[in-house]
Amino acid sequence: MKAQNKFLAAVAMVAVVAACGGSTATTAPSGAGPVVNLTADSFSNPDFSAMAQLTGTVAASSGKIAVILPDATTSGRYVAYDDPYLRKAFKTAGYADSDIKIDNAQGVAATEISLAQADIASGVKVLIVDPLDGPTGKAIQTAAQTAGVTMISYDRATFQGTSTYYVSFNNVNVGKAIGTGVQKCVKDWAIASPKVYVLNGGQDTDPNAIDFARGYNSVIWGKDAATVDAGATNADGWTLVKEELAPGWDNAKGGTIFSAAFTANPTINVTVEANDGLAGAVIESLKKAGIKAKTIPTAGQDATLQGMEYVLQDWQCGSVYKPIYMEAQATVALATYLRAGQTPPAAFLNGKTIDPTNSAVTEPAVLLTPVWVDKTNMEATVIKDKFVPVADLCTAVGADICTAAGIS
Repeated sequence: MKAQNKFLAAVAMVAVVAACGGSTATTAPSGAGPVVNLTADSFSNPDFSAMAQLTGTVAASSGKIAVILPDATTSGRYVAYDDPYLRKAFKTAGYADSDIKIDNAQGVAATEISLAQADIASGVKVLIVDPLDGPTGKAIQTAAQTAGVTMISYDRATFQGTSTYYVSFNNVNVGKAIGTGVQKCVKDWAIASPKVYVLNGGQDTDPNAIDFARGYNSVIWGKDAATVDAGATNADGWTLVKEELAPGWDNAKGGTIFSAAFTANPTINVTVEANDGLAGAVIESLKKAGIKAKTIPTAGQDATLQGMEYVLQDWQCGSVYKPIYMEAQATVALATYLRAGQTPPAAFLNGKTIDPTNSAVTEPAVLLTPVWVDKTNMEATVIKDKFVPVADLCTAVGADICTAAGIS
């Protein structure tokens, strides 16, 4: 909190300097460069060909773009995928190295705030931030608006100010994919009289987590809500035994929470998890309890290597895959429109994200389409995209299991 207060004070000083004739963000001519009519579906090709269409817009405009990624530990995606994909998107669109700056906060809120402070003070035109948590994102967002810097909230939404855009996958649809995947798995695994346990993740820190839950709760229970009361039923004869939260997406805490619930409620025979990490924690708890594979479904998102292993081994029904190369391209494209002073095409800026704590607060958004991955399409999705290393996967589960799933 002290770091945030210092940050906001520093930005206020920058704003005062600007008012007295100093310099903040570089101003490009309004509507600079040709208008390229991209859509939210333009980025499905991993060869980044859509980005080459923006070279004329990039050349005709000016101003630096800064990116701050949140960490390098809680998820390997930021180092392995986001950073190189963002760099590739910028390069293919025609940006010079001097036009961009990409940093990683290394999981420290004060570092993310300090990086944002430096970027804003240096006069960046567009600031792209994947916030570590809601409070950090809001502090940065408020400060960016104070200094007149346009911000793109990358992957995680924040809600503060009026000059922020959002790029991510449709988070409610991510949750719906989880719910639909679990429904299919219950049928395929012939689970009788489903007694359901739900392990939500991160709703205390991550607004996206609320939308994930809204999605799977709407599919399974017919309720567009972040939480559902125990005892809820649906037309298929399912009963909700319990719903709990793993605070801060903490897998270890999630595993402990589930173990206690399973000990107290041994009739649980279906579980729903908000991501692969929590699914993995539940699976390890089930193994310790002597439960066999293909007995109690689990689900998740992120299509992690571990998650894909569990899918092939019949512990996990599937996972939601969110191709990061699509998210990186869409973000750089949006930053390019904003840098050039252009209004993004309606088919590109295709939605809005809603503050889960106040439905009156919304942000314009580019919402991409997630993909449910199970045994039937693993080869055509995460393997084809090289998101999951096939050698590592097949070494872990065995060549025969990979071959049976059509993975080579």
